[in-house]
Amino acid sequence: MTDVNDAVVARLKKSNEPFEVLVDCEKALAYRSGKGDIRDALAVQKIFYSAHKGMEASSHLLLQLFSTENPLEVAAEIIKKGEIQLTAEFKHNLREQKRKQMVDIIHRNGVDPSTHLPHPIIRLENAFDEAKITVDEFEDVHKQVDHALKKLRPILPIKFETKEIDCIIPPDYAHKVAGVFAHYGKTLKQDWMNNGALHAVVEISGGLEPDFYSEINKVCHGKADCKVLKIR
Repeated sequence: MTDVNDAVVARLKKSNEPFEVLVDCEKALAYRSGKGDIRDALAVQKIFYSAHKGMEASSHLLLQLFSTENPLEVAAEIIKKGEIQLTAEFKHNLREQKRKQMVDIIHRNGVDPSTHLPHPIIRLENAFDEAKITVDEFEDVHKQVDHALKKLRPILPIKFETKEIDCIIPPDYAHKVAGVFAHYGKTLKQDWMNNGALHAVVEISGGLEPDFYSEINKVCHGKADCKVLKIR
């Protein structure tokens, strides 16, 4: 059970009547998504009319509006359907998580147009700082990437590219590369050559080219022949 001093309020209105429970922010959100136990999320097994004032909701009202007096059942509905306050620390962690996702998306998909190579992670992170890009903990990551690119491009030349990679895989390793192809992109073409080698064309995000080559070389012990067929 959560410490009351660290708890935040989760609230739900039913028939214009407010109901509140004291919860651990992170555990309550986890419970809402189907993980964990309701008892772990609660600071106290009580339903409040006003948690701040310590006013508990009457059993009569709970029975009337929730069809049960069981505080665990009522609390479960409040957490799943109501509003959960987020702590400043939790919001900060969400922003940091989304910032990392944004940097990763740009690193995986974006390249320097003059070299067609991805910008290193550290260079992108420094550019985020220089451009003073703010991250919204609630807004969709991909929408925020679009906004971020507008601020980043005056500092770093970035172009999102897709590359088609032509691969000749020797017979001894041909059966081992399917997982690599699937992990990095989409196989557009696959033919078996007369000598048992695999000829494939794989579509990948532009920034993944170095990592793709590295993984293919690891699986094929440097004996694969891969080259860029098309950039768009």
